[in-house]
Amino acid sequence: MAYHFALVDVFSDRPFGGNQLAVFPDAEGIGEQTMQQLAREFNFSETTFVLPPRDPTRSFRVRIFTPDQELPFAGHPTVGTAAVLAGSGPARQTFVFEEGIGPVTVTVEGGMIRLHLQDPVCETTDEAPPATAVARALALPEEAIVDSWYAGIGLRFCFVRLTGRESVDQARLDRTAWEAAIAERWSPHLYVFAGDLRDGAHVYSRFFAPAVGVDEDPATGSAAASLVAGLAQRSPGRHGTYRLRISQGVAMGRPSTLQGTAHKENGLLTQVIVGGNAVVVGSGTMDLPAEAVRGAR
Repeated sequence: MAYHFALVDVFSDRPFGGNQLAVFPDAEGIGEQTMQQLAREFNFSETTFVLPPRDPTRSFRVRIFTPDQELPFAGHPTVGTAAVLAGSGPARQTFVFEEGIGPVTVTVEGGMIRLHLQDPVCETTDEAPPATAVARALALPEEAIVDSWYAGIGLRFCFVRLTGRESVDQARLDRTAWEAAIAERWSPHLYVFAGDLRDGAHVYSRFFAPAVGVDEDPATGSAAASLVAGLAQRSPGRHGTYRLRISQGVAMGRPSTLQGTAHKENGLLTQVIVGGNAVVVGSGTMDLPAEAVRGAR
């Protein structure tokens, strides 16, 4: 049976930048094991499969797979899937996706696509990342690390703030050191960045996620959501709006730009928004054998 797919470059306003994504916009009938095999076949950081919603008040159900496993939520797959589903429709559209973390609202307005998380739960822990082990895993001197902490919305991250852009560019994943001391931590995913965490700041980042089969990711929307949420939570005052502009993927030759916004009221995180552009760069069909099409649940 033939299934249509689209190829999208996400968090970029031009082809061959941003983060690659494969989208199956009508995946009803594809089994879970086959979804995983297709994600491995494309070997992008994620592949998405669009299904009818379980709740009729939602637009679609979206399942997200890395080459190694399914994720409950991820930013660039959510944004890229919305770009495909919007197609040549009205200039402004709104979708509500069923994802593993619950409903995710996505707005499409011209070339800008934004995902909206209402009352998001940002996980944290009192555990501190081991600075020496993190530095070794990144092949950097320990003095290059300014600060580090764990947090995550949907996906957990180890955030590592470095002394400057040069240190970010110099980082190299040392798999032996990573497996020895990082792989089993609260989060094995290393998101490194340079720049002050303050409202309106521009930060420069890279993301290493070998635990989910992604050595380096050129644009990570869930990390942008977690980073701007952390900015809001750490900032003084009980009310406010906080914004970050994030450049990622530059060192990989796939420059990406992400915009993150967080709203706080009465000391509580009420909304996180992550936005950017997306470009559909190709499409095709995948012929699946009958045994691969047994129904998705």
